[in-house]
Amino acid sequence: MEKRKLPVGIQTFSQIREEGYYYVDKTAHARRIADGAGKHYFLSRPRRFGKSLFVDTLKELYEGSEPLFRGLAVHDAWDWSKRHPVVRLSFAGGNFKRPAELHASVMRQLAASERRAGLPASDVPTPAGRFADLLEALHDRTGERVVVLVDEYDKPILDALEGPAPAGEGGETPAAANAQATANRDDLRGLYGTIKDCDAHVELTFITGVSRFSKVSLFSGLNNLTDLTLNPRYSAICGYTDADLDTVFAPELPGLERDEIRAWYNGYAWRGSENVYNPYAILHLFASREFEAHWFETATPRFLIDTLLRHGFAAPDLENVHADAALLSTFDVDAMPVEALLFQTGYLTIMDEERRDGRTLYRLAYPNREVRRGLNDSLLDALAPSWRSAGDAGALRRLLSVQDWTGVEALFRRLLAGIPHDWHRRNDVARYEGYWSSVFYAWFRASLDHLAVEDATSRSRLDMALRLEEDVYLFEFKVAERSEQGAALAQLKARRYADKYRAPGRTVHVIGVEVSAETRDITAFDVEPA
Repeated sequence: MEKRKLPVGIQTFSQIREEGYYYVDKTAHARRIADGAGKHYFLSRPRRFGKSLFVDTLKELYEGSEPLFRGLAVHDAWDWSKRHPVVRLSFAGGNFKRPAELHASVMRQLAASERRAGLPASDVPTPAGRFADLLEALHDRTGERVVVLVDEYDKPILDALEGPAPAGEGGETPAAANAQATANRDDLRGLYGTIKDCDAHVELTFITGVSRFSKVSLFSGLNNLTDLTLNPRYSAICGYTDADLDTVFAPELPGLERDEIRAWYNGYAWRGSENVYNPYAILHLFASREFEAHWFETATPRFLIDTLLRHGFAAPDLENVHADAALLSTFDVDAMPVEALLFQTGYLTIMDEERRDGRTLYRLAYPNREVRRGLNDSLLDALAPSWRSAGDAGALRRLLSVQDWTGVEALFRRLLAGIPHDWHRRNDVARYEGYWSSVFYAWFRASLDHLAVEDATSRSRLDMALRLEEDVYLFEFKVAERSEQGAALAQLKARRYADKYRAPGRTVHVIGVEVSAETRDITAFDVEPA
């Protein structure tokens, strides 16, 4: 099998098919959607996960571009004699933090659709009204109902939520940003409500985005919207499977360790029979031949980090998050659970599920090494901006292996010294144990790949357990101002955290660390063999 061109950054189906790029065939999913009982579909996937390419595939399919589909799964099962007009709205481009941008973007796109169809420019002043006229006119002109495709439907809301527009542009404060997000949401609700009003003119609706805003807040008109996000049959509608890598991308694999690829970029799960790889990361891996955080580094999750800090979400909790289906789909401008945000943006994924009392409960965790390392790097940048100056956390492994506790304590002190005094004084969160456990946990996780980290026992909650080869190190963190000296080690012993880790040939150490919220210094560092 010969090498082909890597479709890095290419989201146009025709270009991929006509110019000799690698292509992973997703058209069986397109046929399943077309043959399904539903009419209006919704799909949520993280950014840069292939949503736009799938939307463009649907566009070419319904427009009857038969040559592009030769040799693909859908080709022989499709009626190429029928062609539908397609209206595609994309909010992937543009900045929607300013009040007028959403209105202008929709009107530009509707005008472009009118021109392509040879229709006269509408003089209707509202996006919803102009959209309705366009759907009716296209149906009347062609005799076929219209396919409506909406890409990145939620970006106008997320743009506004991520921060206000620059000063002087109508969004100088966080309150203004929230107000703009609400205004954008309401405008989009009116636009999407048009689809229901024009149902007689619509053949199919397919809407994609990162987040799953509640139907009540954004899709109140589309009560029959079919959500494919957690449908196991569509779990691989975006992303690459192991089979895809071993067949389509087989020429790219020599020289790259297969297990390393899987550890770095696999692990995303939407209740299907197999996990998928992040396509953006895989393509950049093949192009660069380097294992790096290719996907994570395309966008700093500042909004996500701020939300985690604001809600006091301790970093160890990210290893083992539990949520039900309702919580994962509860998302709105004024109601944004951290669990839903982490899952929808791709920083956590489904590890397993169980039915309990008539509800489906999910356990979420990091999908892979890229996300785990990248998110903990970002957390550290927010919690302790100068953390890199503390030294390589690999030094921690060396110090622990020889039980050099003086060296370990010195390493911890250097890490804490990276927290600016001004930041510390302005943030009450530093007065809680969860903050300090987050600092240390994120540091370990960002730097040590082959490290087992656990945070719970059968008795109660443990801050952190590190497993290095056959040795186990149990940590408890306390704020000095809120407890008696020696309380951290005393808790480790009193609650018998070490019991679950005892085994022949294994050494267990308990380490109590007490930090002053006022001075940012360690006031007690107590170690005992358990």
